[in-house]
Amino acid sequence: MSNWTPDSWRQFPIQQQPNYKDQTLLHNVEEQIHSFPPLVFAEETRDLRKQLGDVAEGRGFLLQGGDCAESFSDFNAANIRDTFKVMLQMAVVLTFGGKVPVTKIARVAGQYAKPRSADLETIDGVSFPSYRGDIVNSFEFNEQAREPDPNRLVTAYHHSASTLNLLRAFAQGGLADLHQVNRWNMSFVASNPNRERYQHLADRIKETLEFMKVIGLTSETTPVIKETQLFTSHEALLLNYEQALTRRDHLTGKWYDCSAHMVWIGERTRQLDHAHIEFFKGINNPIGVKVGPGMDPDELIKLIDTLNPNNEPGRLTLITRMGANVLEGKLPALVRKVKEEGRHVVWSSDPMHGNTIKASNGYKTRNFDSVLKEIQQFFAVHKAEGTWAGGVHFEMTGQHVTECTGGAYGLSEADLSQRYKTQCDPRLNADQVQELAFLITDALKFAK
Repeated sequence: MSNWTPDSWRQFPIQQQPNYKDQTLLHNVEEQIHSFPPLVFAEETRDLRKQLGDVAEGRGFLLQGGDCAESFSDFNAANIRDTFKVMLQMAVVLTFGGKVPVTKIARVAGQYAKPRSADLETIDGVSFPSYRGDIVNSFEFNEQAREPDPNRLVTAYHHSASTLNLLRAFAQGGLADLHQVNRWNMSFVASNPNRERYQHLADRIKETLEFMKVIGLTSETTPVIKETQLFTSHEALLLNYEQALTRRDHLTGKWYDCSAHMVWIGERTRQLDHAHIEFFKGINNPIGVKVGPGMDPDELIKLIDTLNPNNEPGRLTLITRMGANVLEGKLPALVRKVKEEGRHVVWSSDPMHGNTIKASNGYKTRNFDSVLKEIQQFFAVHKAEGTWAGGVHFEMTGQHVTECTGGAYGLSEADLSQRYKTQCDPRLNADQVQELAFLITDALKFAK
């Protein structure tokens, strides 16, 4: 890595980038962002990497979730709070039911860019540049809205900074109090049509907290009860933005991408001889790579060795995205190869992307049962191979949207139009994702 610099990626081919017309403006914006303070700090990132090292060794579990793509128009305290709340609710259930520490990473404070399958979108014979997330252009379908605008990079930075400030306040200011989180969970169970299925676990958590209170372990005497850690992550798609926020740590001399604690490479941009791999090679953040059904076992080993040449636990997370009807046939060979080669990685399941379908009424959606099936198969494969199913990765929201069908409330295709809010992919709503947490606790408990 002696030849690596934060801008060495510019010498390589690159995929999924917007076409900015005003290159002078783009350069000025990049310089402006480079002058801004970092969004996260190296010591926080090292802490996350240590926790993910424990996950890689089977001593922890990764819960990663949040918006498919954050929206400037939906940027407000209530939405940030609701995502924070549901992440904590899920983590408490998984920690207690699975008897394992849970590392929480949100897709937030930077998840503004999205890869697209085509450069142009055509409606009724009219074509404009595809919507690539609010950091690039606007969702509205007209020429001006779809023109990539460099100034949106600055807006994304400021929104991310504000989001992080609020999340840190929530994490340390009392909203994360376990007693409060448990009250939310009890409310979820009480109103759920399948409450009998979840009541026992919820009651056990409540009884444990009451016992802790009796022996003097309260929010006032034990800070860990009312505080938590929530890390941030996003797909590092726009490398000019990531480069602008890359800093050399003054304590270690190592480079960190300070746009988020963890960043990942998508399925469309993980070519070994392309720019995204080059950039990721040099940053010391914990990083992820999406792994689809087309991945070859030998190719996967090359990818692992390129991104984690020292084979350090916690450095690399493999996020599988295959589909409920495909994973069972594709994942075992990959898991077996990585185990045989002695590579240390975190295995995490993204059960969302491989299960996207188009409903009969035209809405893009995902079915709750397919998502659950892929998670269950993910755990089963790792159990059979003697490896650790280390995490789950959801596109979700704390809002009560109607974008994915199924779940205890039986959302149907006819319900999708009620509150279909996403600008990209459909998200699990607060009830659906909390239900999944309860449903996978048994698989997590018996995973080893």
